[in-house]
Amino acid sequence: MTLPMDAVCALGLRKSFGDKVAVDGIDLRVRRGSWFGVVGPNGAGKTTSLRMITGLLRPDAGSIIVDGVDVWADPVAAKARYGVLPDDLRLIERLTGREFLTYLGRLRMLSAAECGRRVEELLEVLGLTSAARELVADYSQGMRKKIGLGAALLHVPAVLFLDEPFESVDPVSARTIQEVLGHYRRSGGTVVFSSHVMDTVERLSDAVVIVHQGRVVASGAVEDLCREARLEEVFMRAVGAPEGAAPELAWLRAAAAPATV
Repeated sequence: MTLPMDAVCALGLRKSFGDKVAVDGIDLRVRRGSWFGVVGPNGAGKTTSLRMITGLLRPDAGSIIVDGVDVWADPVAAKARYGVLPDDLRLIERLTGREFLTYLGRLRMLSAAECGRRVEELLEVLGLTSAARELVADYSQGMRKKIGLGAALLHVPAVLFLDEPFESVDPVSARTIQEVLGHYRRSGGTVVFSSHVMDTVERLSDAVVIVHQGRVVASGAVEDLCREARLEEVFMRAVGAPEGAAPELAWLRAAAAPATV
């Protein structure tokens, strides 16, 4: 049952690809106005879950409500309520940054005047004004993440879904993205993001879910999960990572050995 304080309520999500079960009964509840982290090893089911929640991949089973709208029963209304920054970010390469945002704003039925105002403000806040006339194809990875975030924010969504927003991003761009998201969250928005960087997740998130082998293995408020240990240690225990040092590779010692003639 969806509660009034839920920005996202996904229950019983399941997805298989042939004989491989990618997501096996995952439940996610995200409170309105919160910053919610999703973490897990590679192949744990994080991206598959986010794709189902955002209407990019049809689940085999489960229900998904975002901002009070059933994502699969009324996808048009649901997609008006959230923005998405996917991990496999695909942009329109032959447009400039300004043209790209303007095109998407007009697709969202913004008036020309309102679209132009929002685009210029986003370009400035994201530090892309000087690159606004450059083709997106020539953008660095950090610039691509920022223009993608601008596209996700353009229609003022109630919820943002971000899949690895800080991956392959330089520290300056990462800080800019965090500042923009912080302002969005303080304005009442809800952020759901996945990341492998535990320090970032612990620092930014109000609550975290840890996914392993398609299931939720730990979840809760960050202050509760990390009361006795850092999130990285909580994560390692939850996914059953082996303890102790990795085995030595004796043959690597040859790299430090003096050359013989």
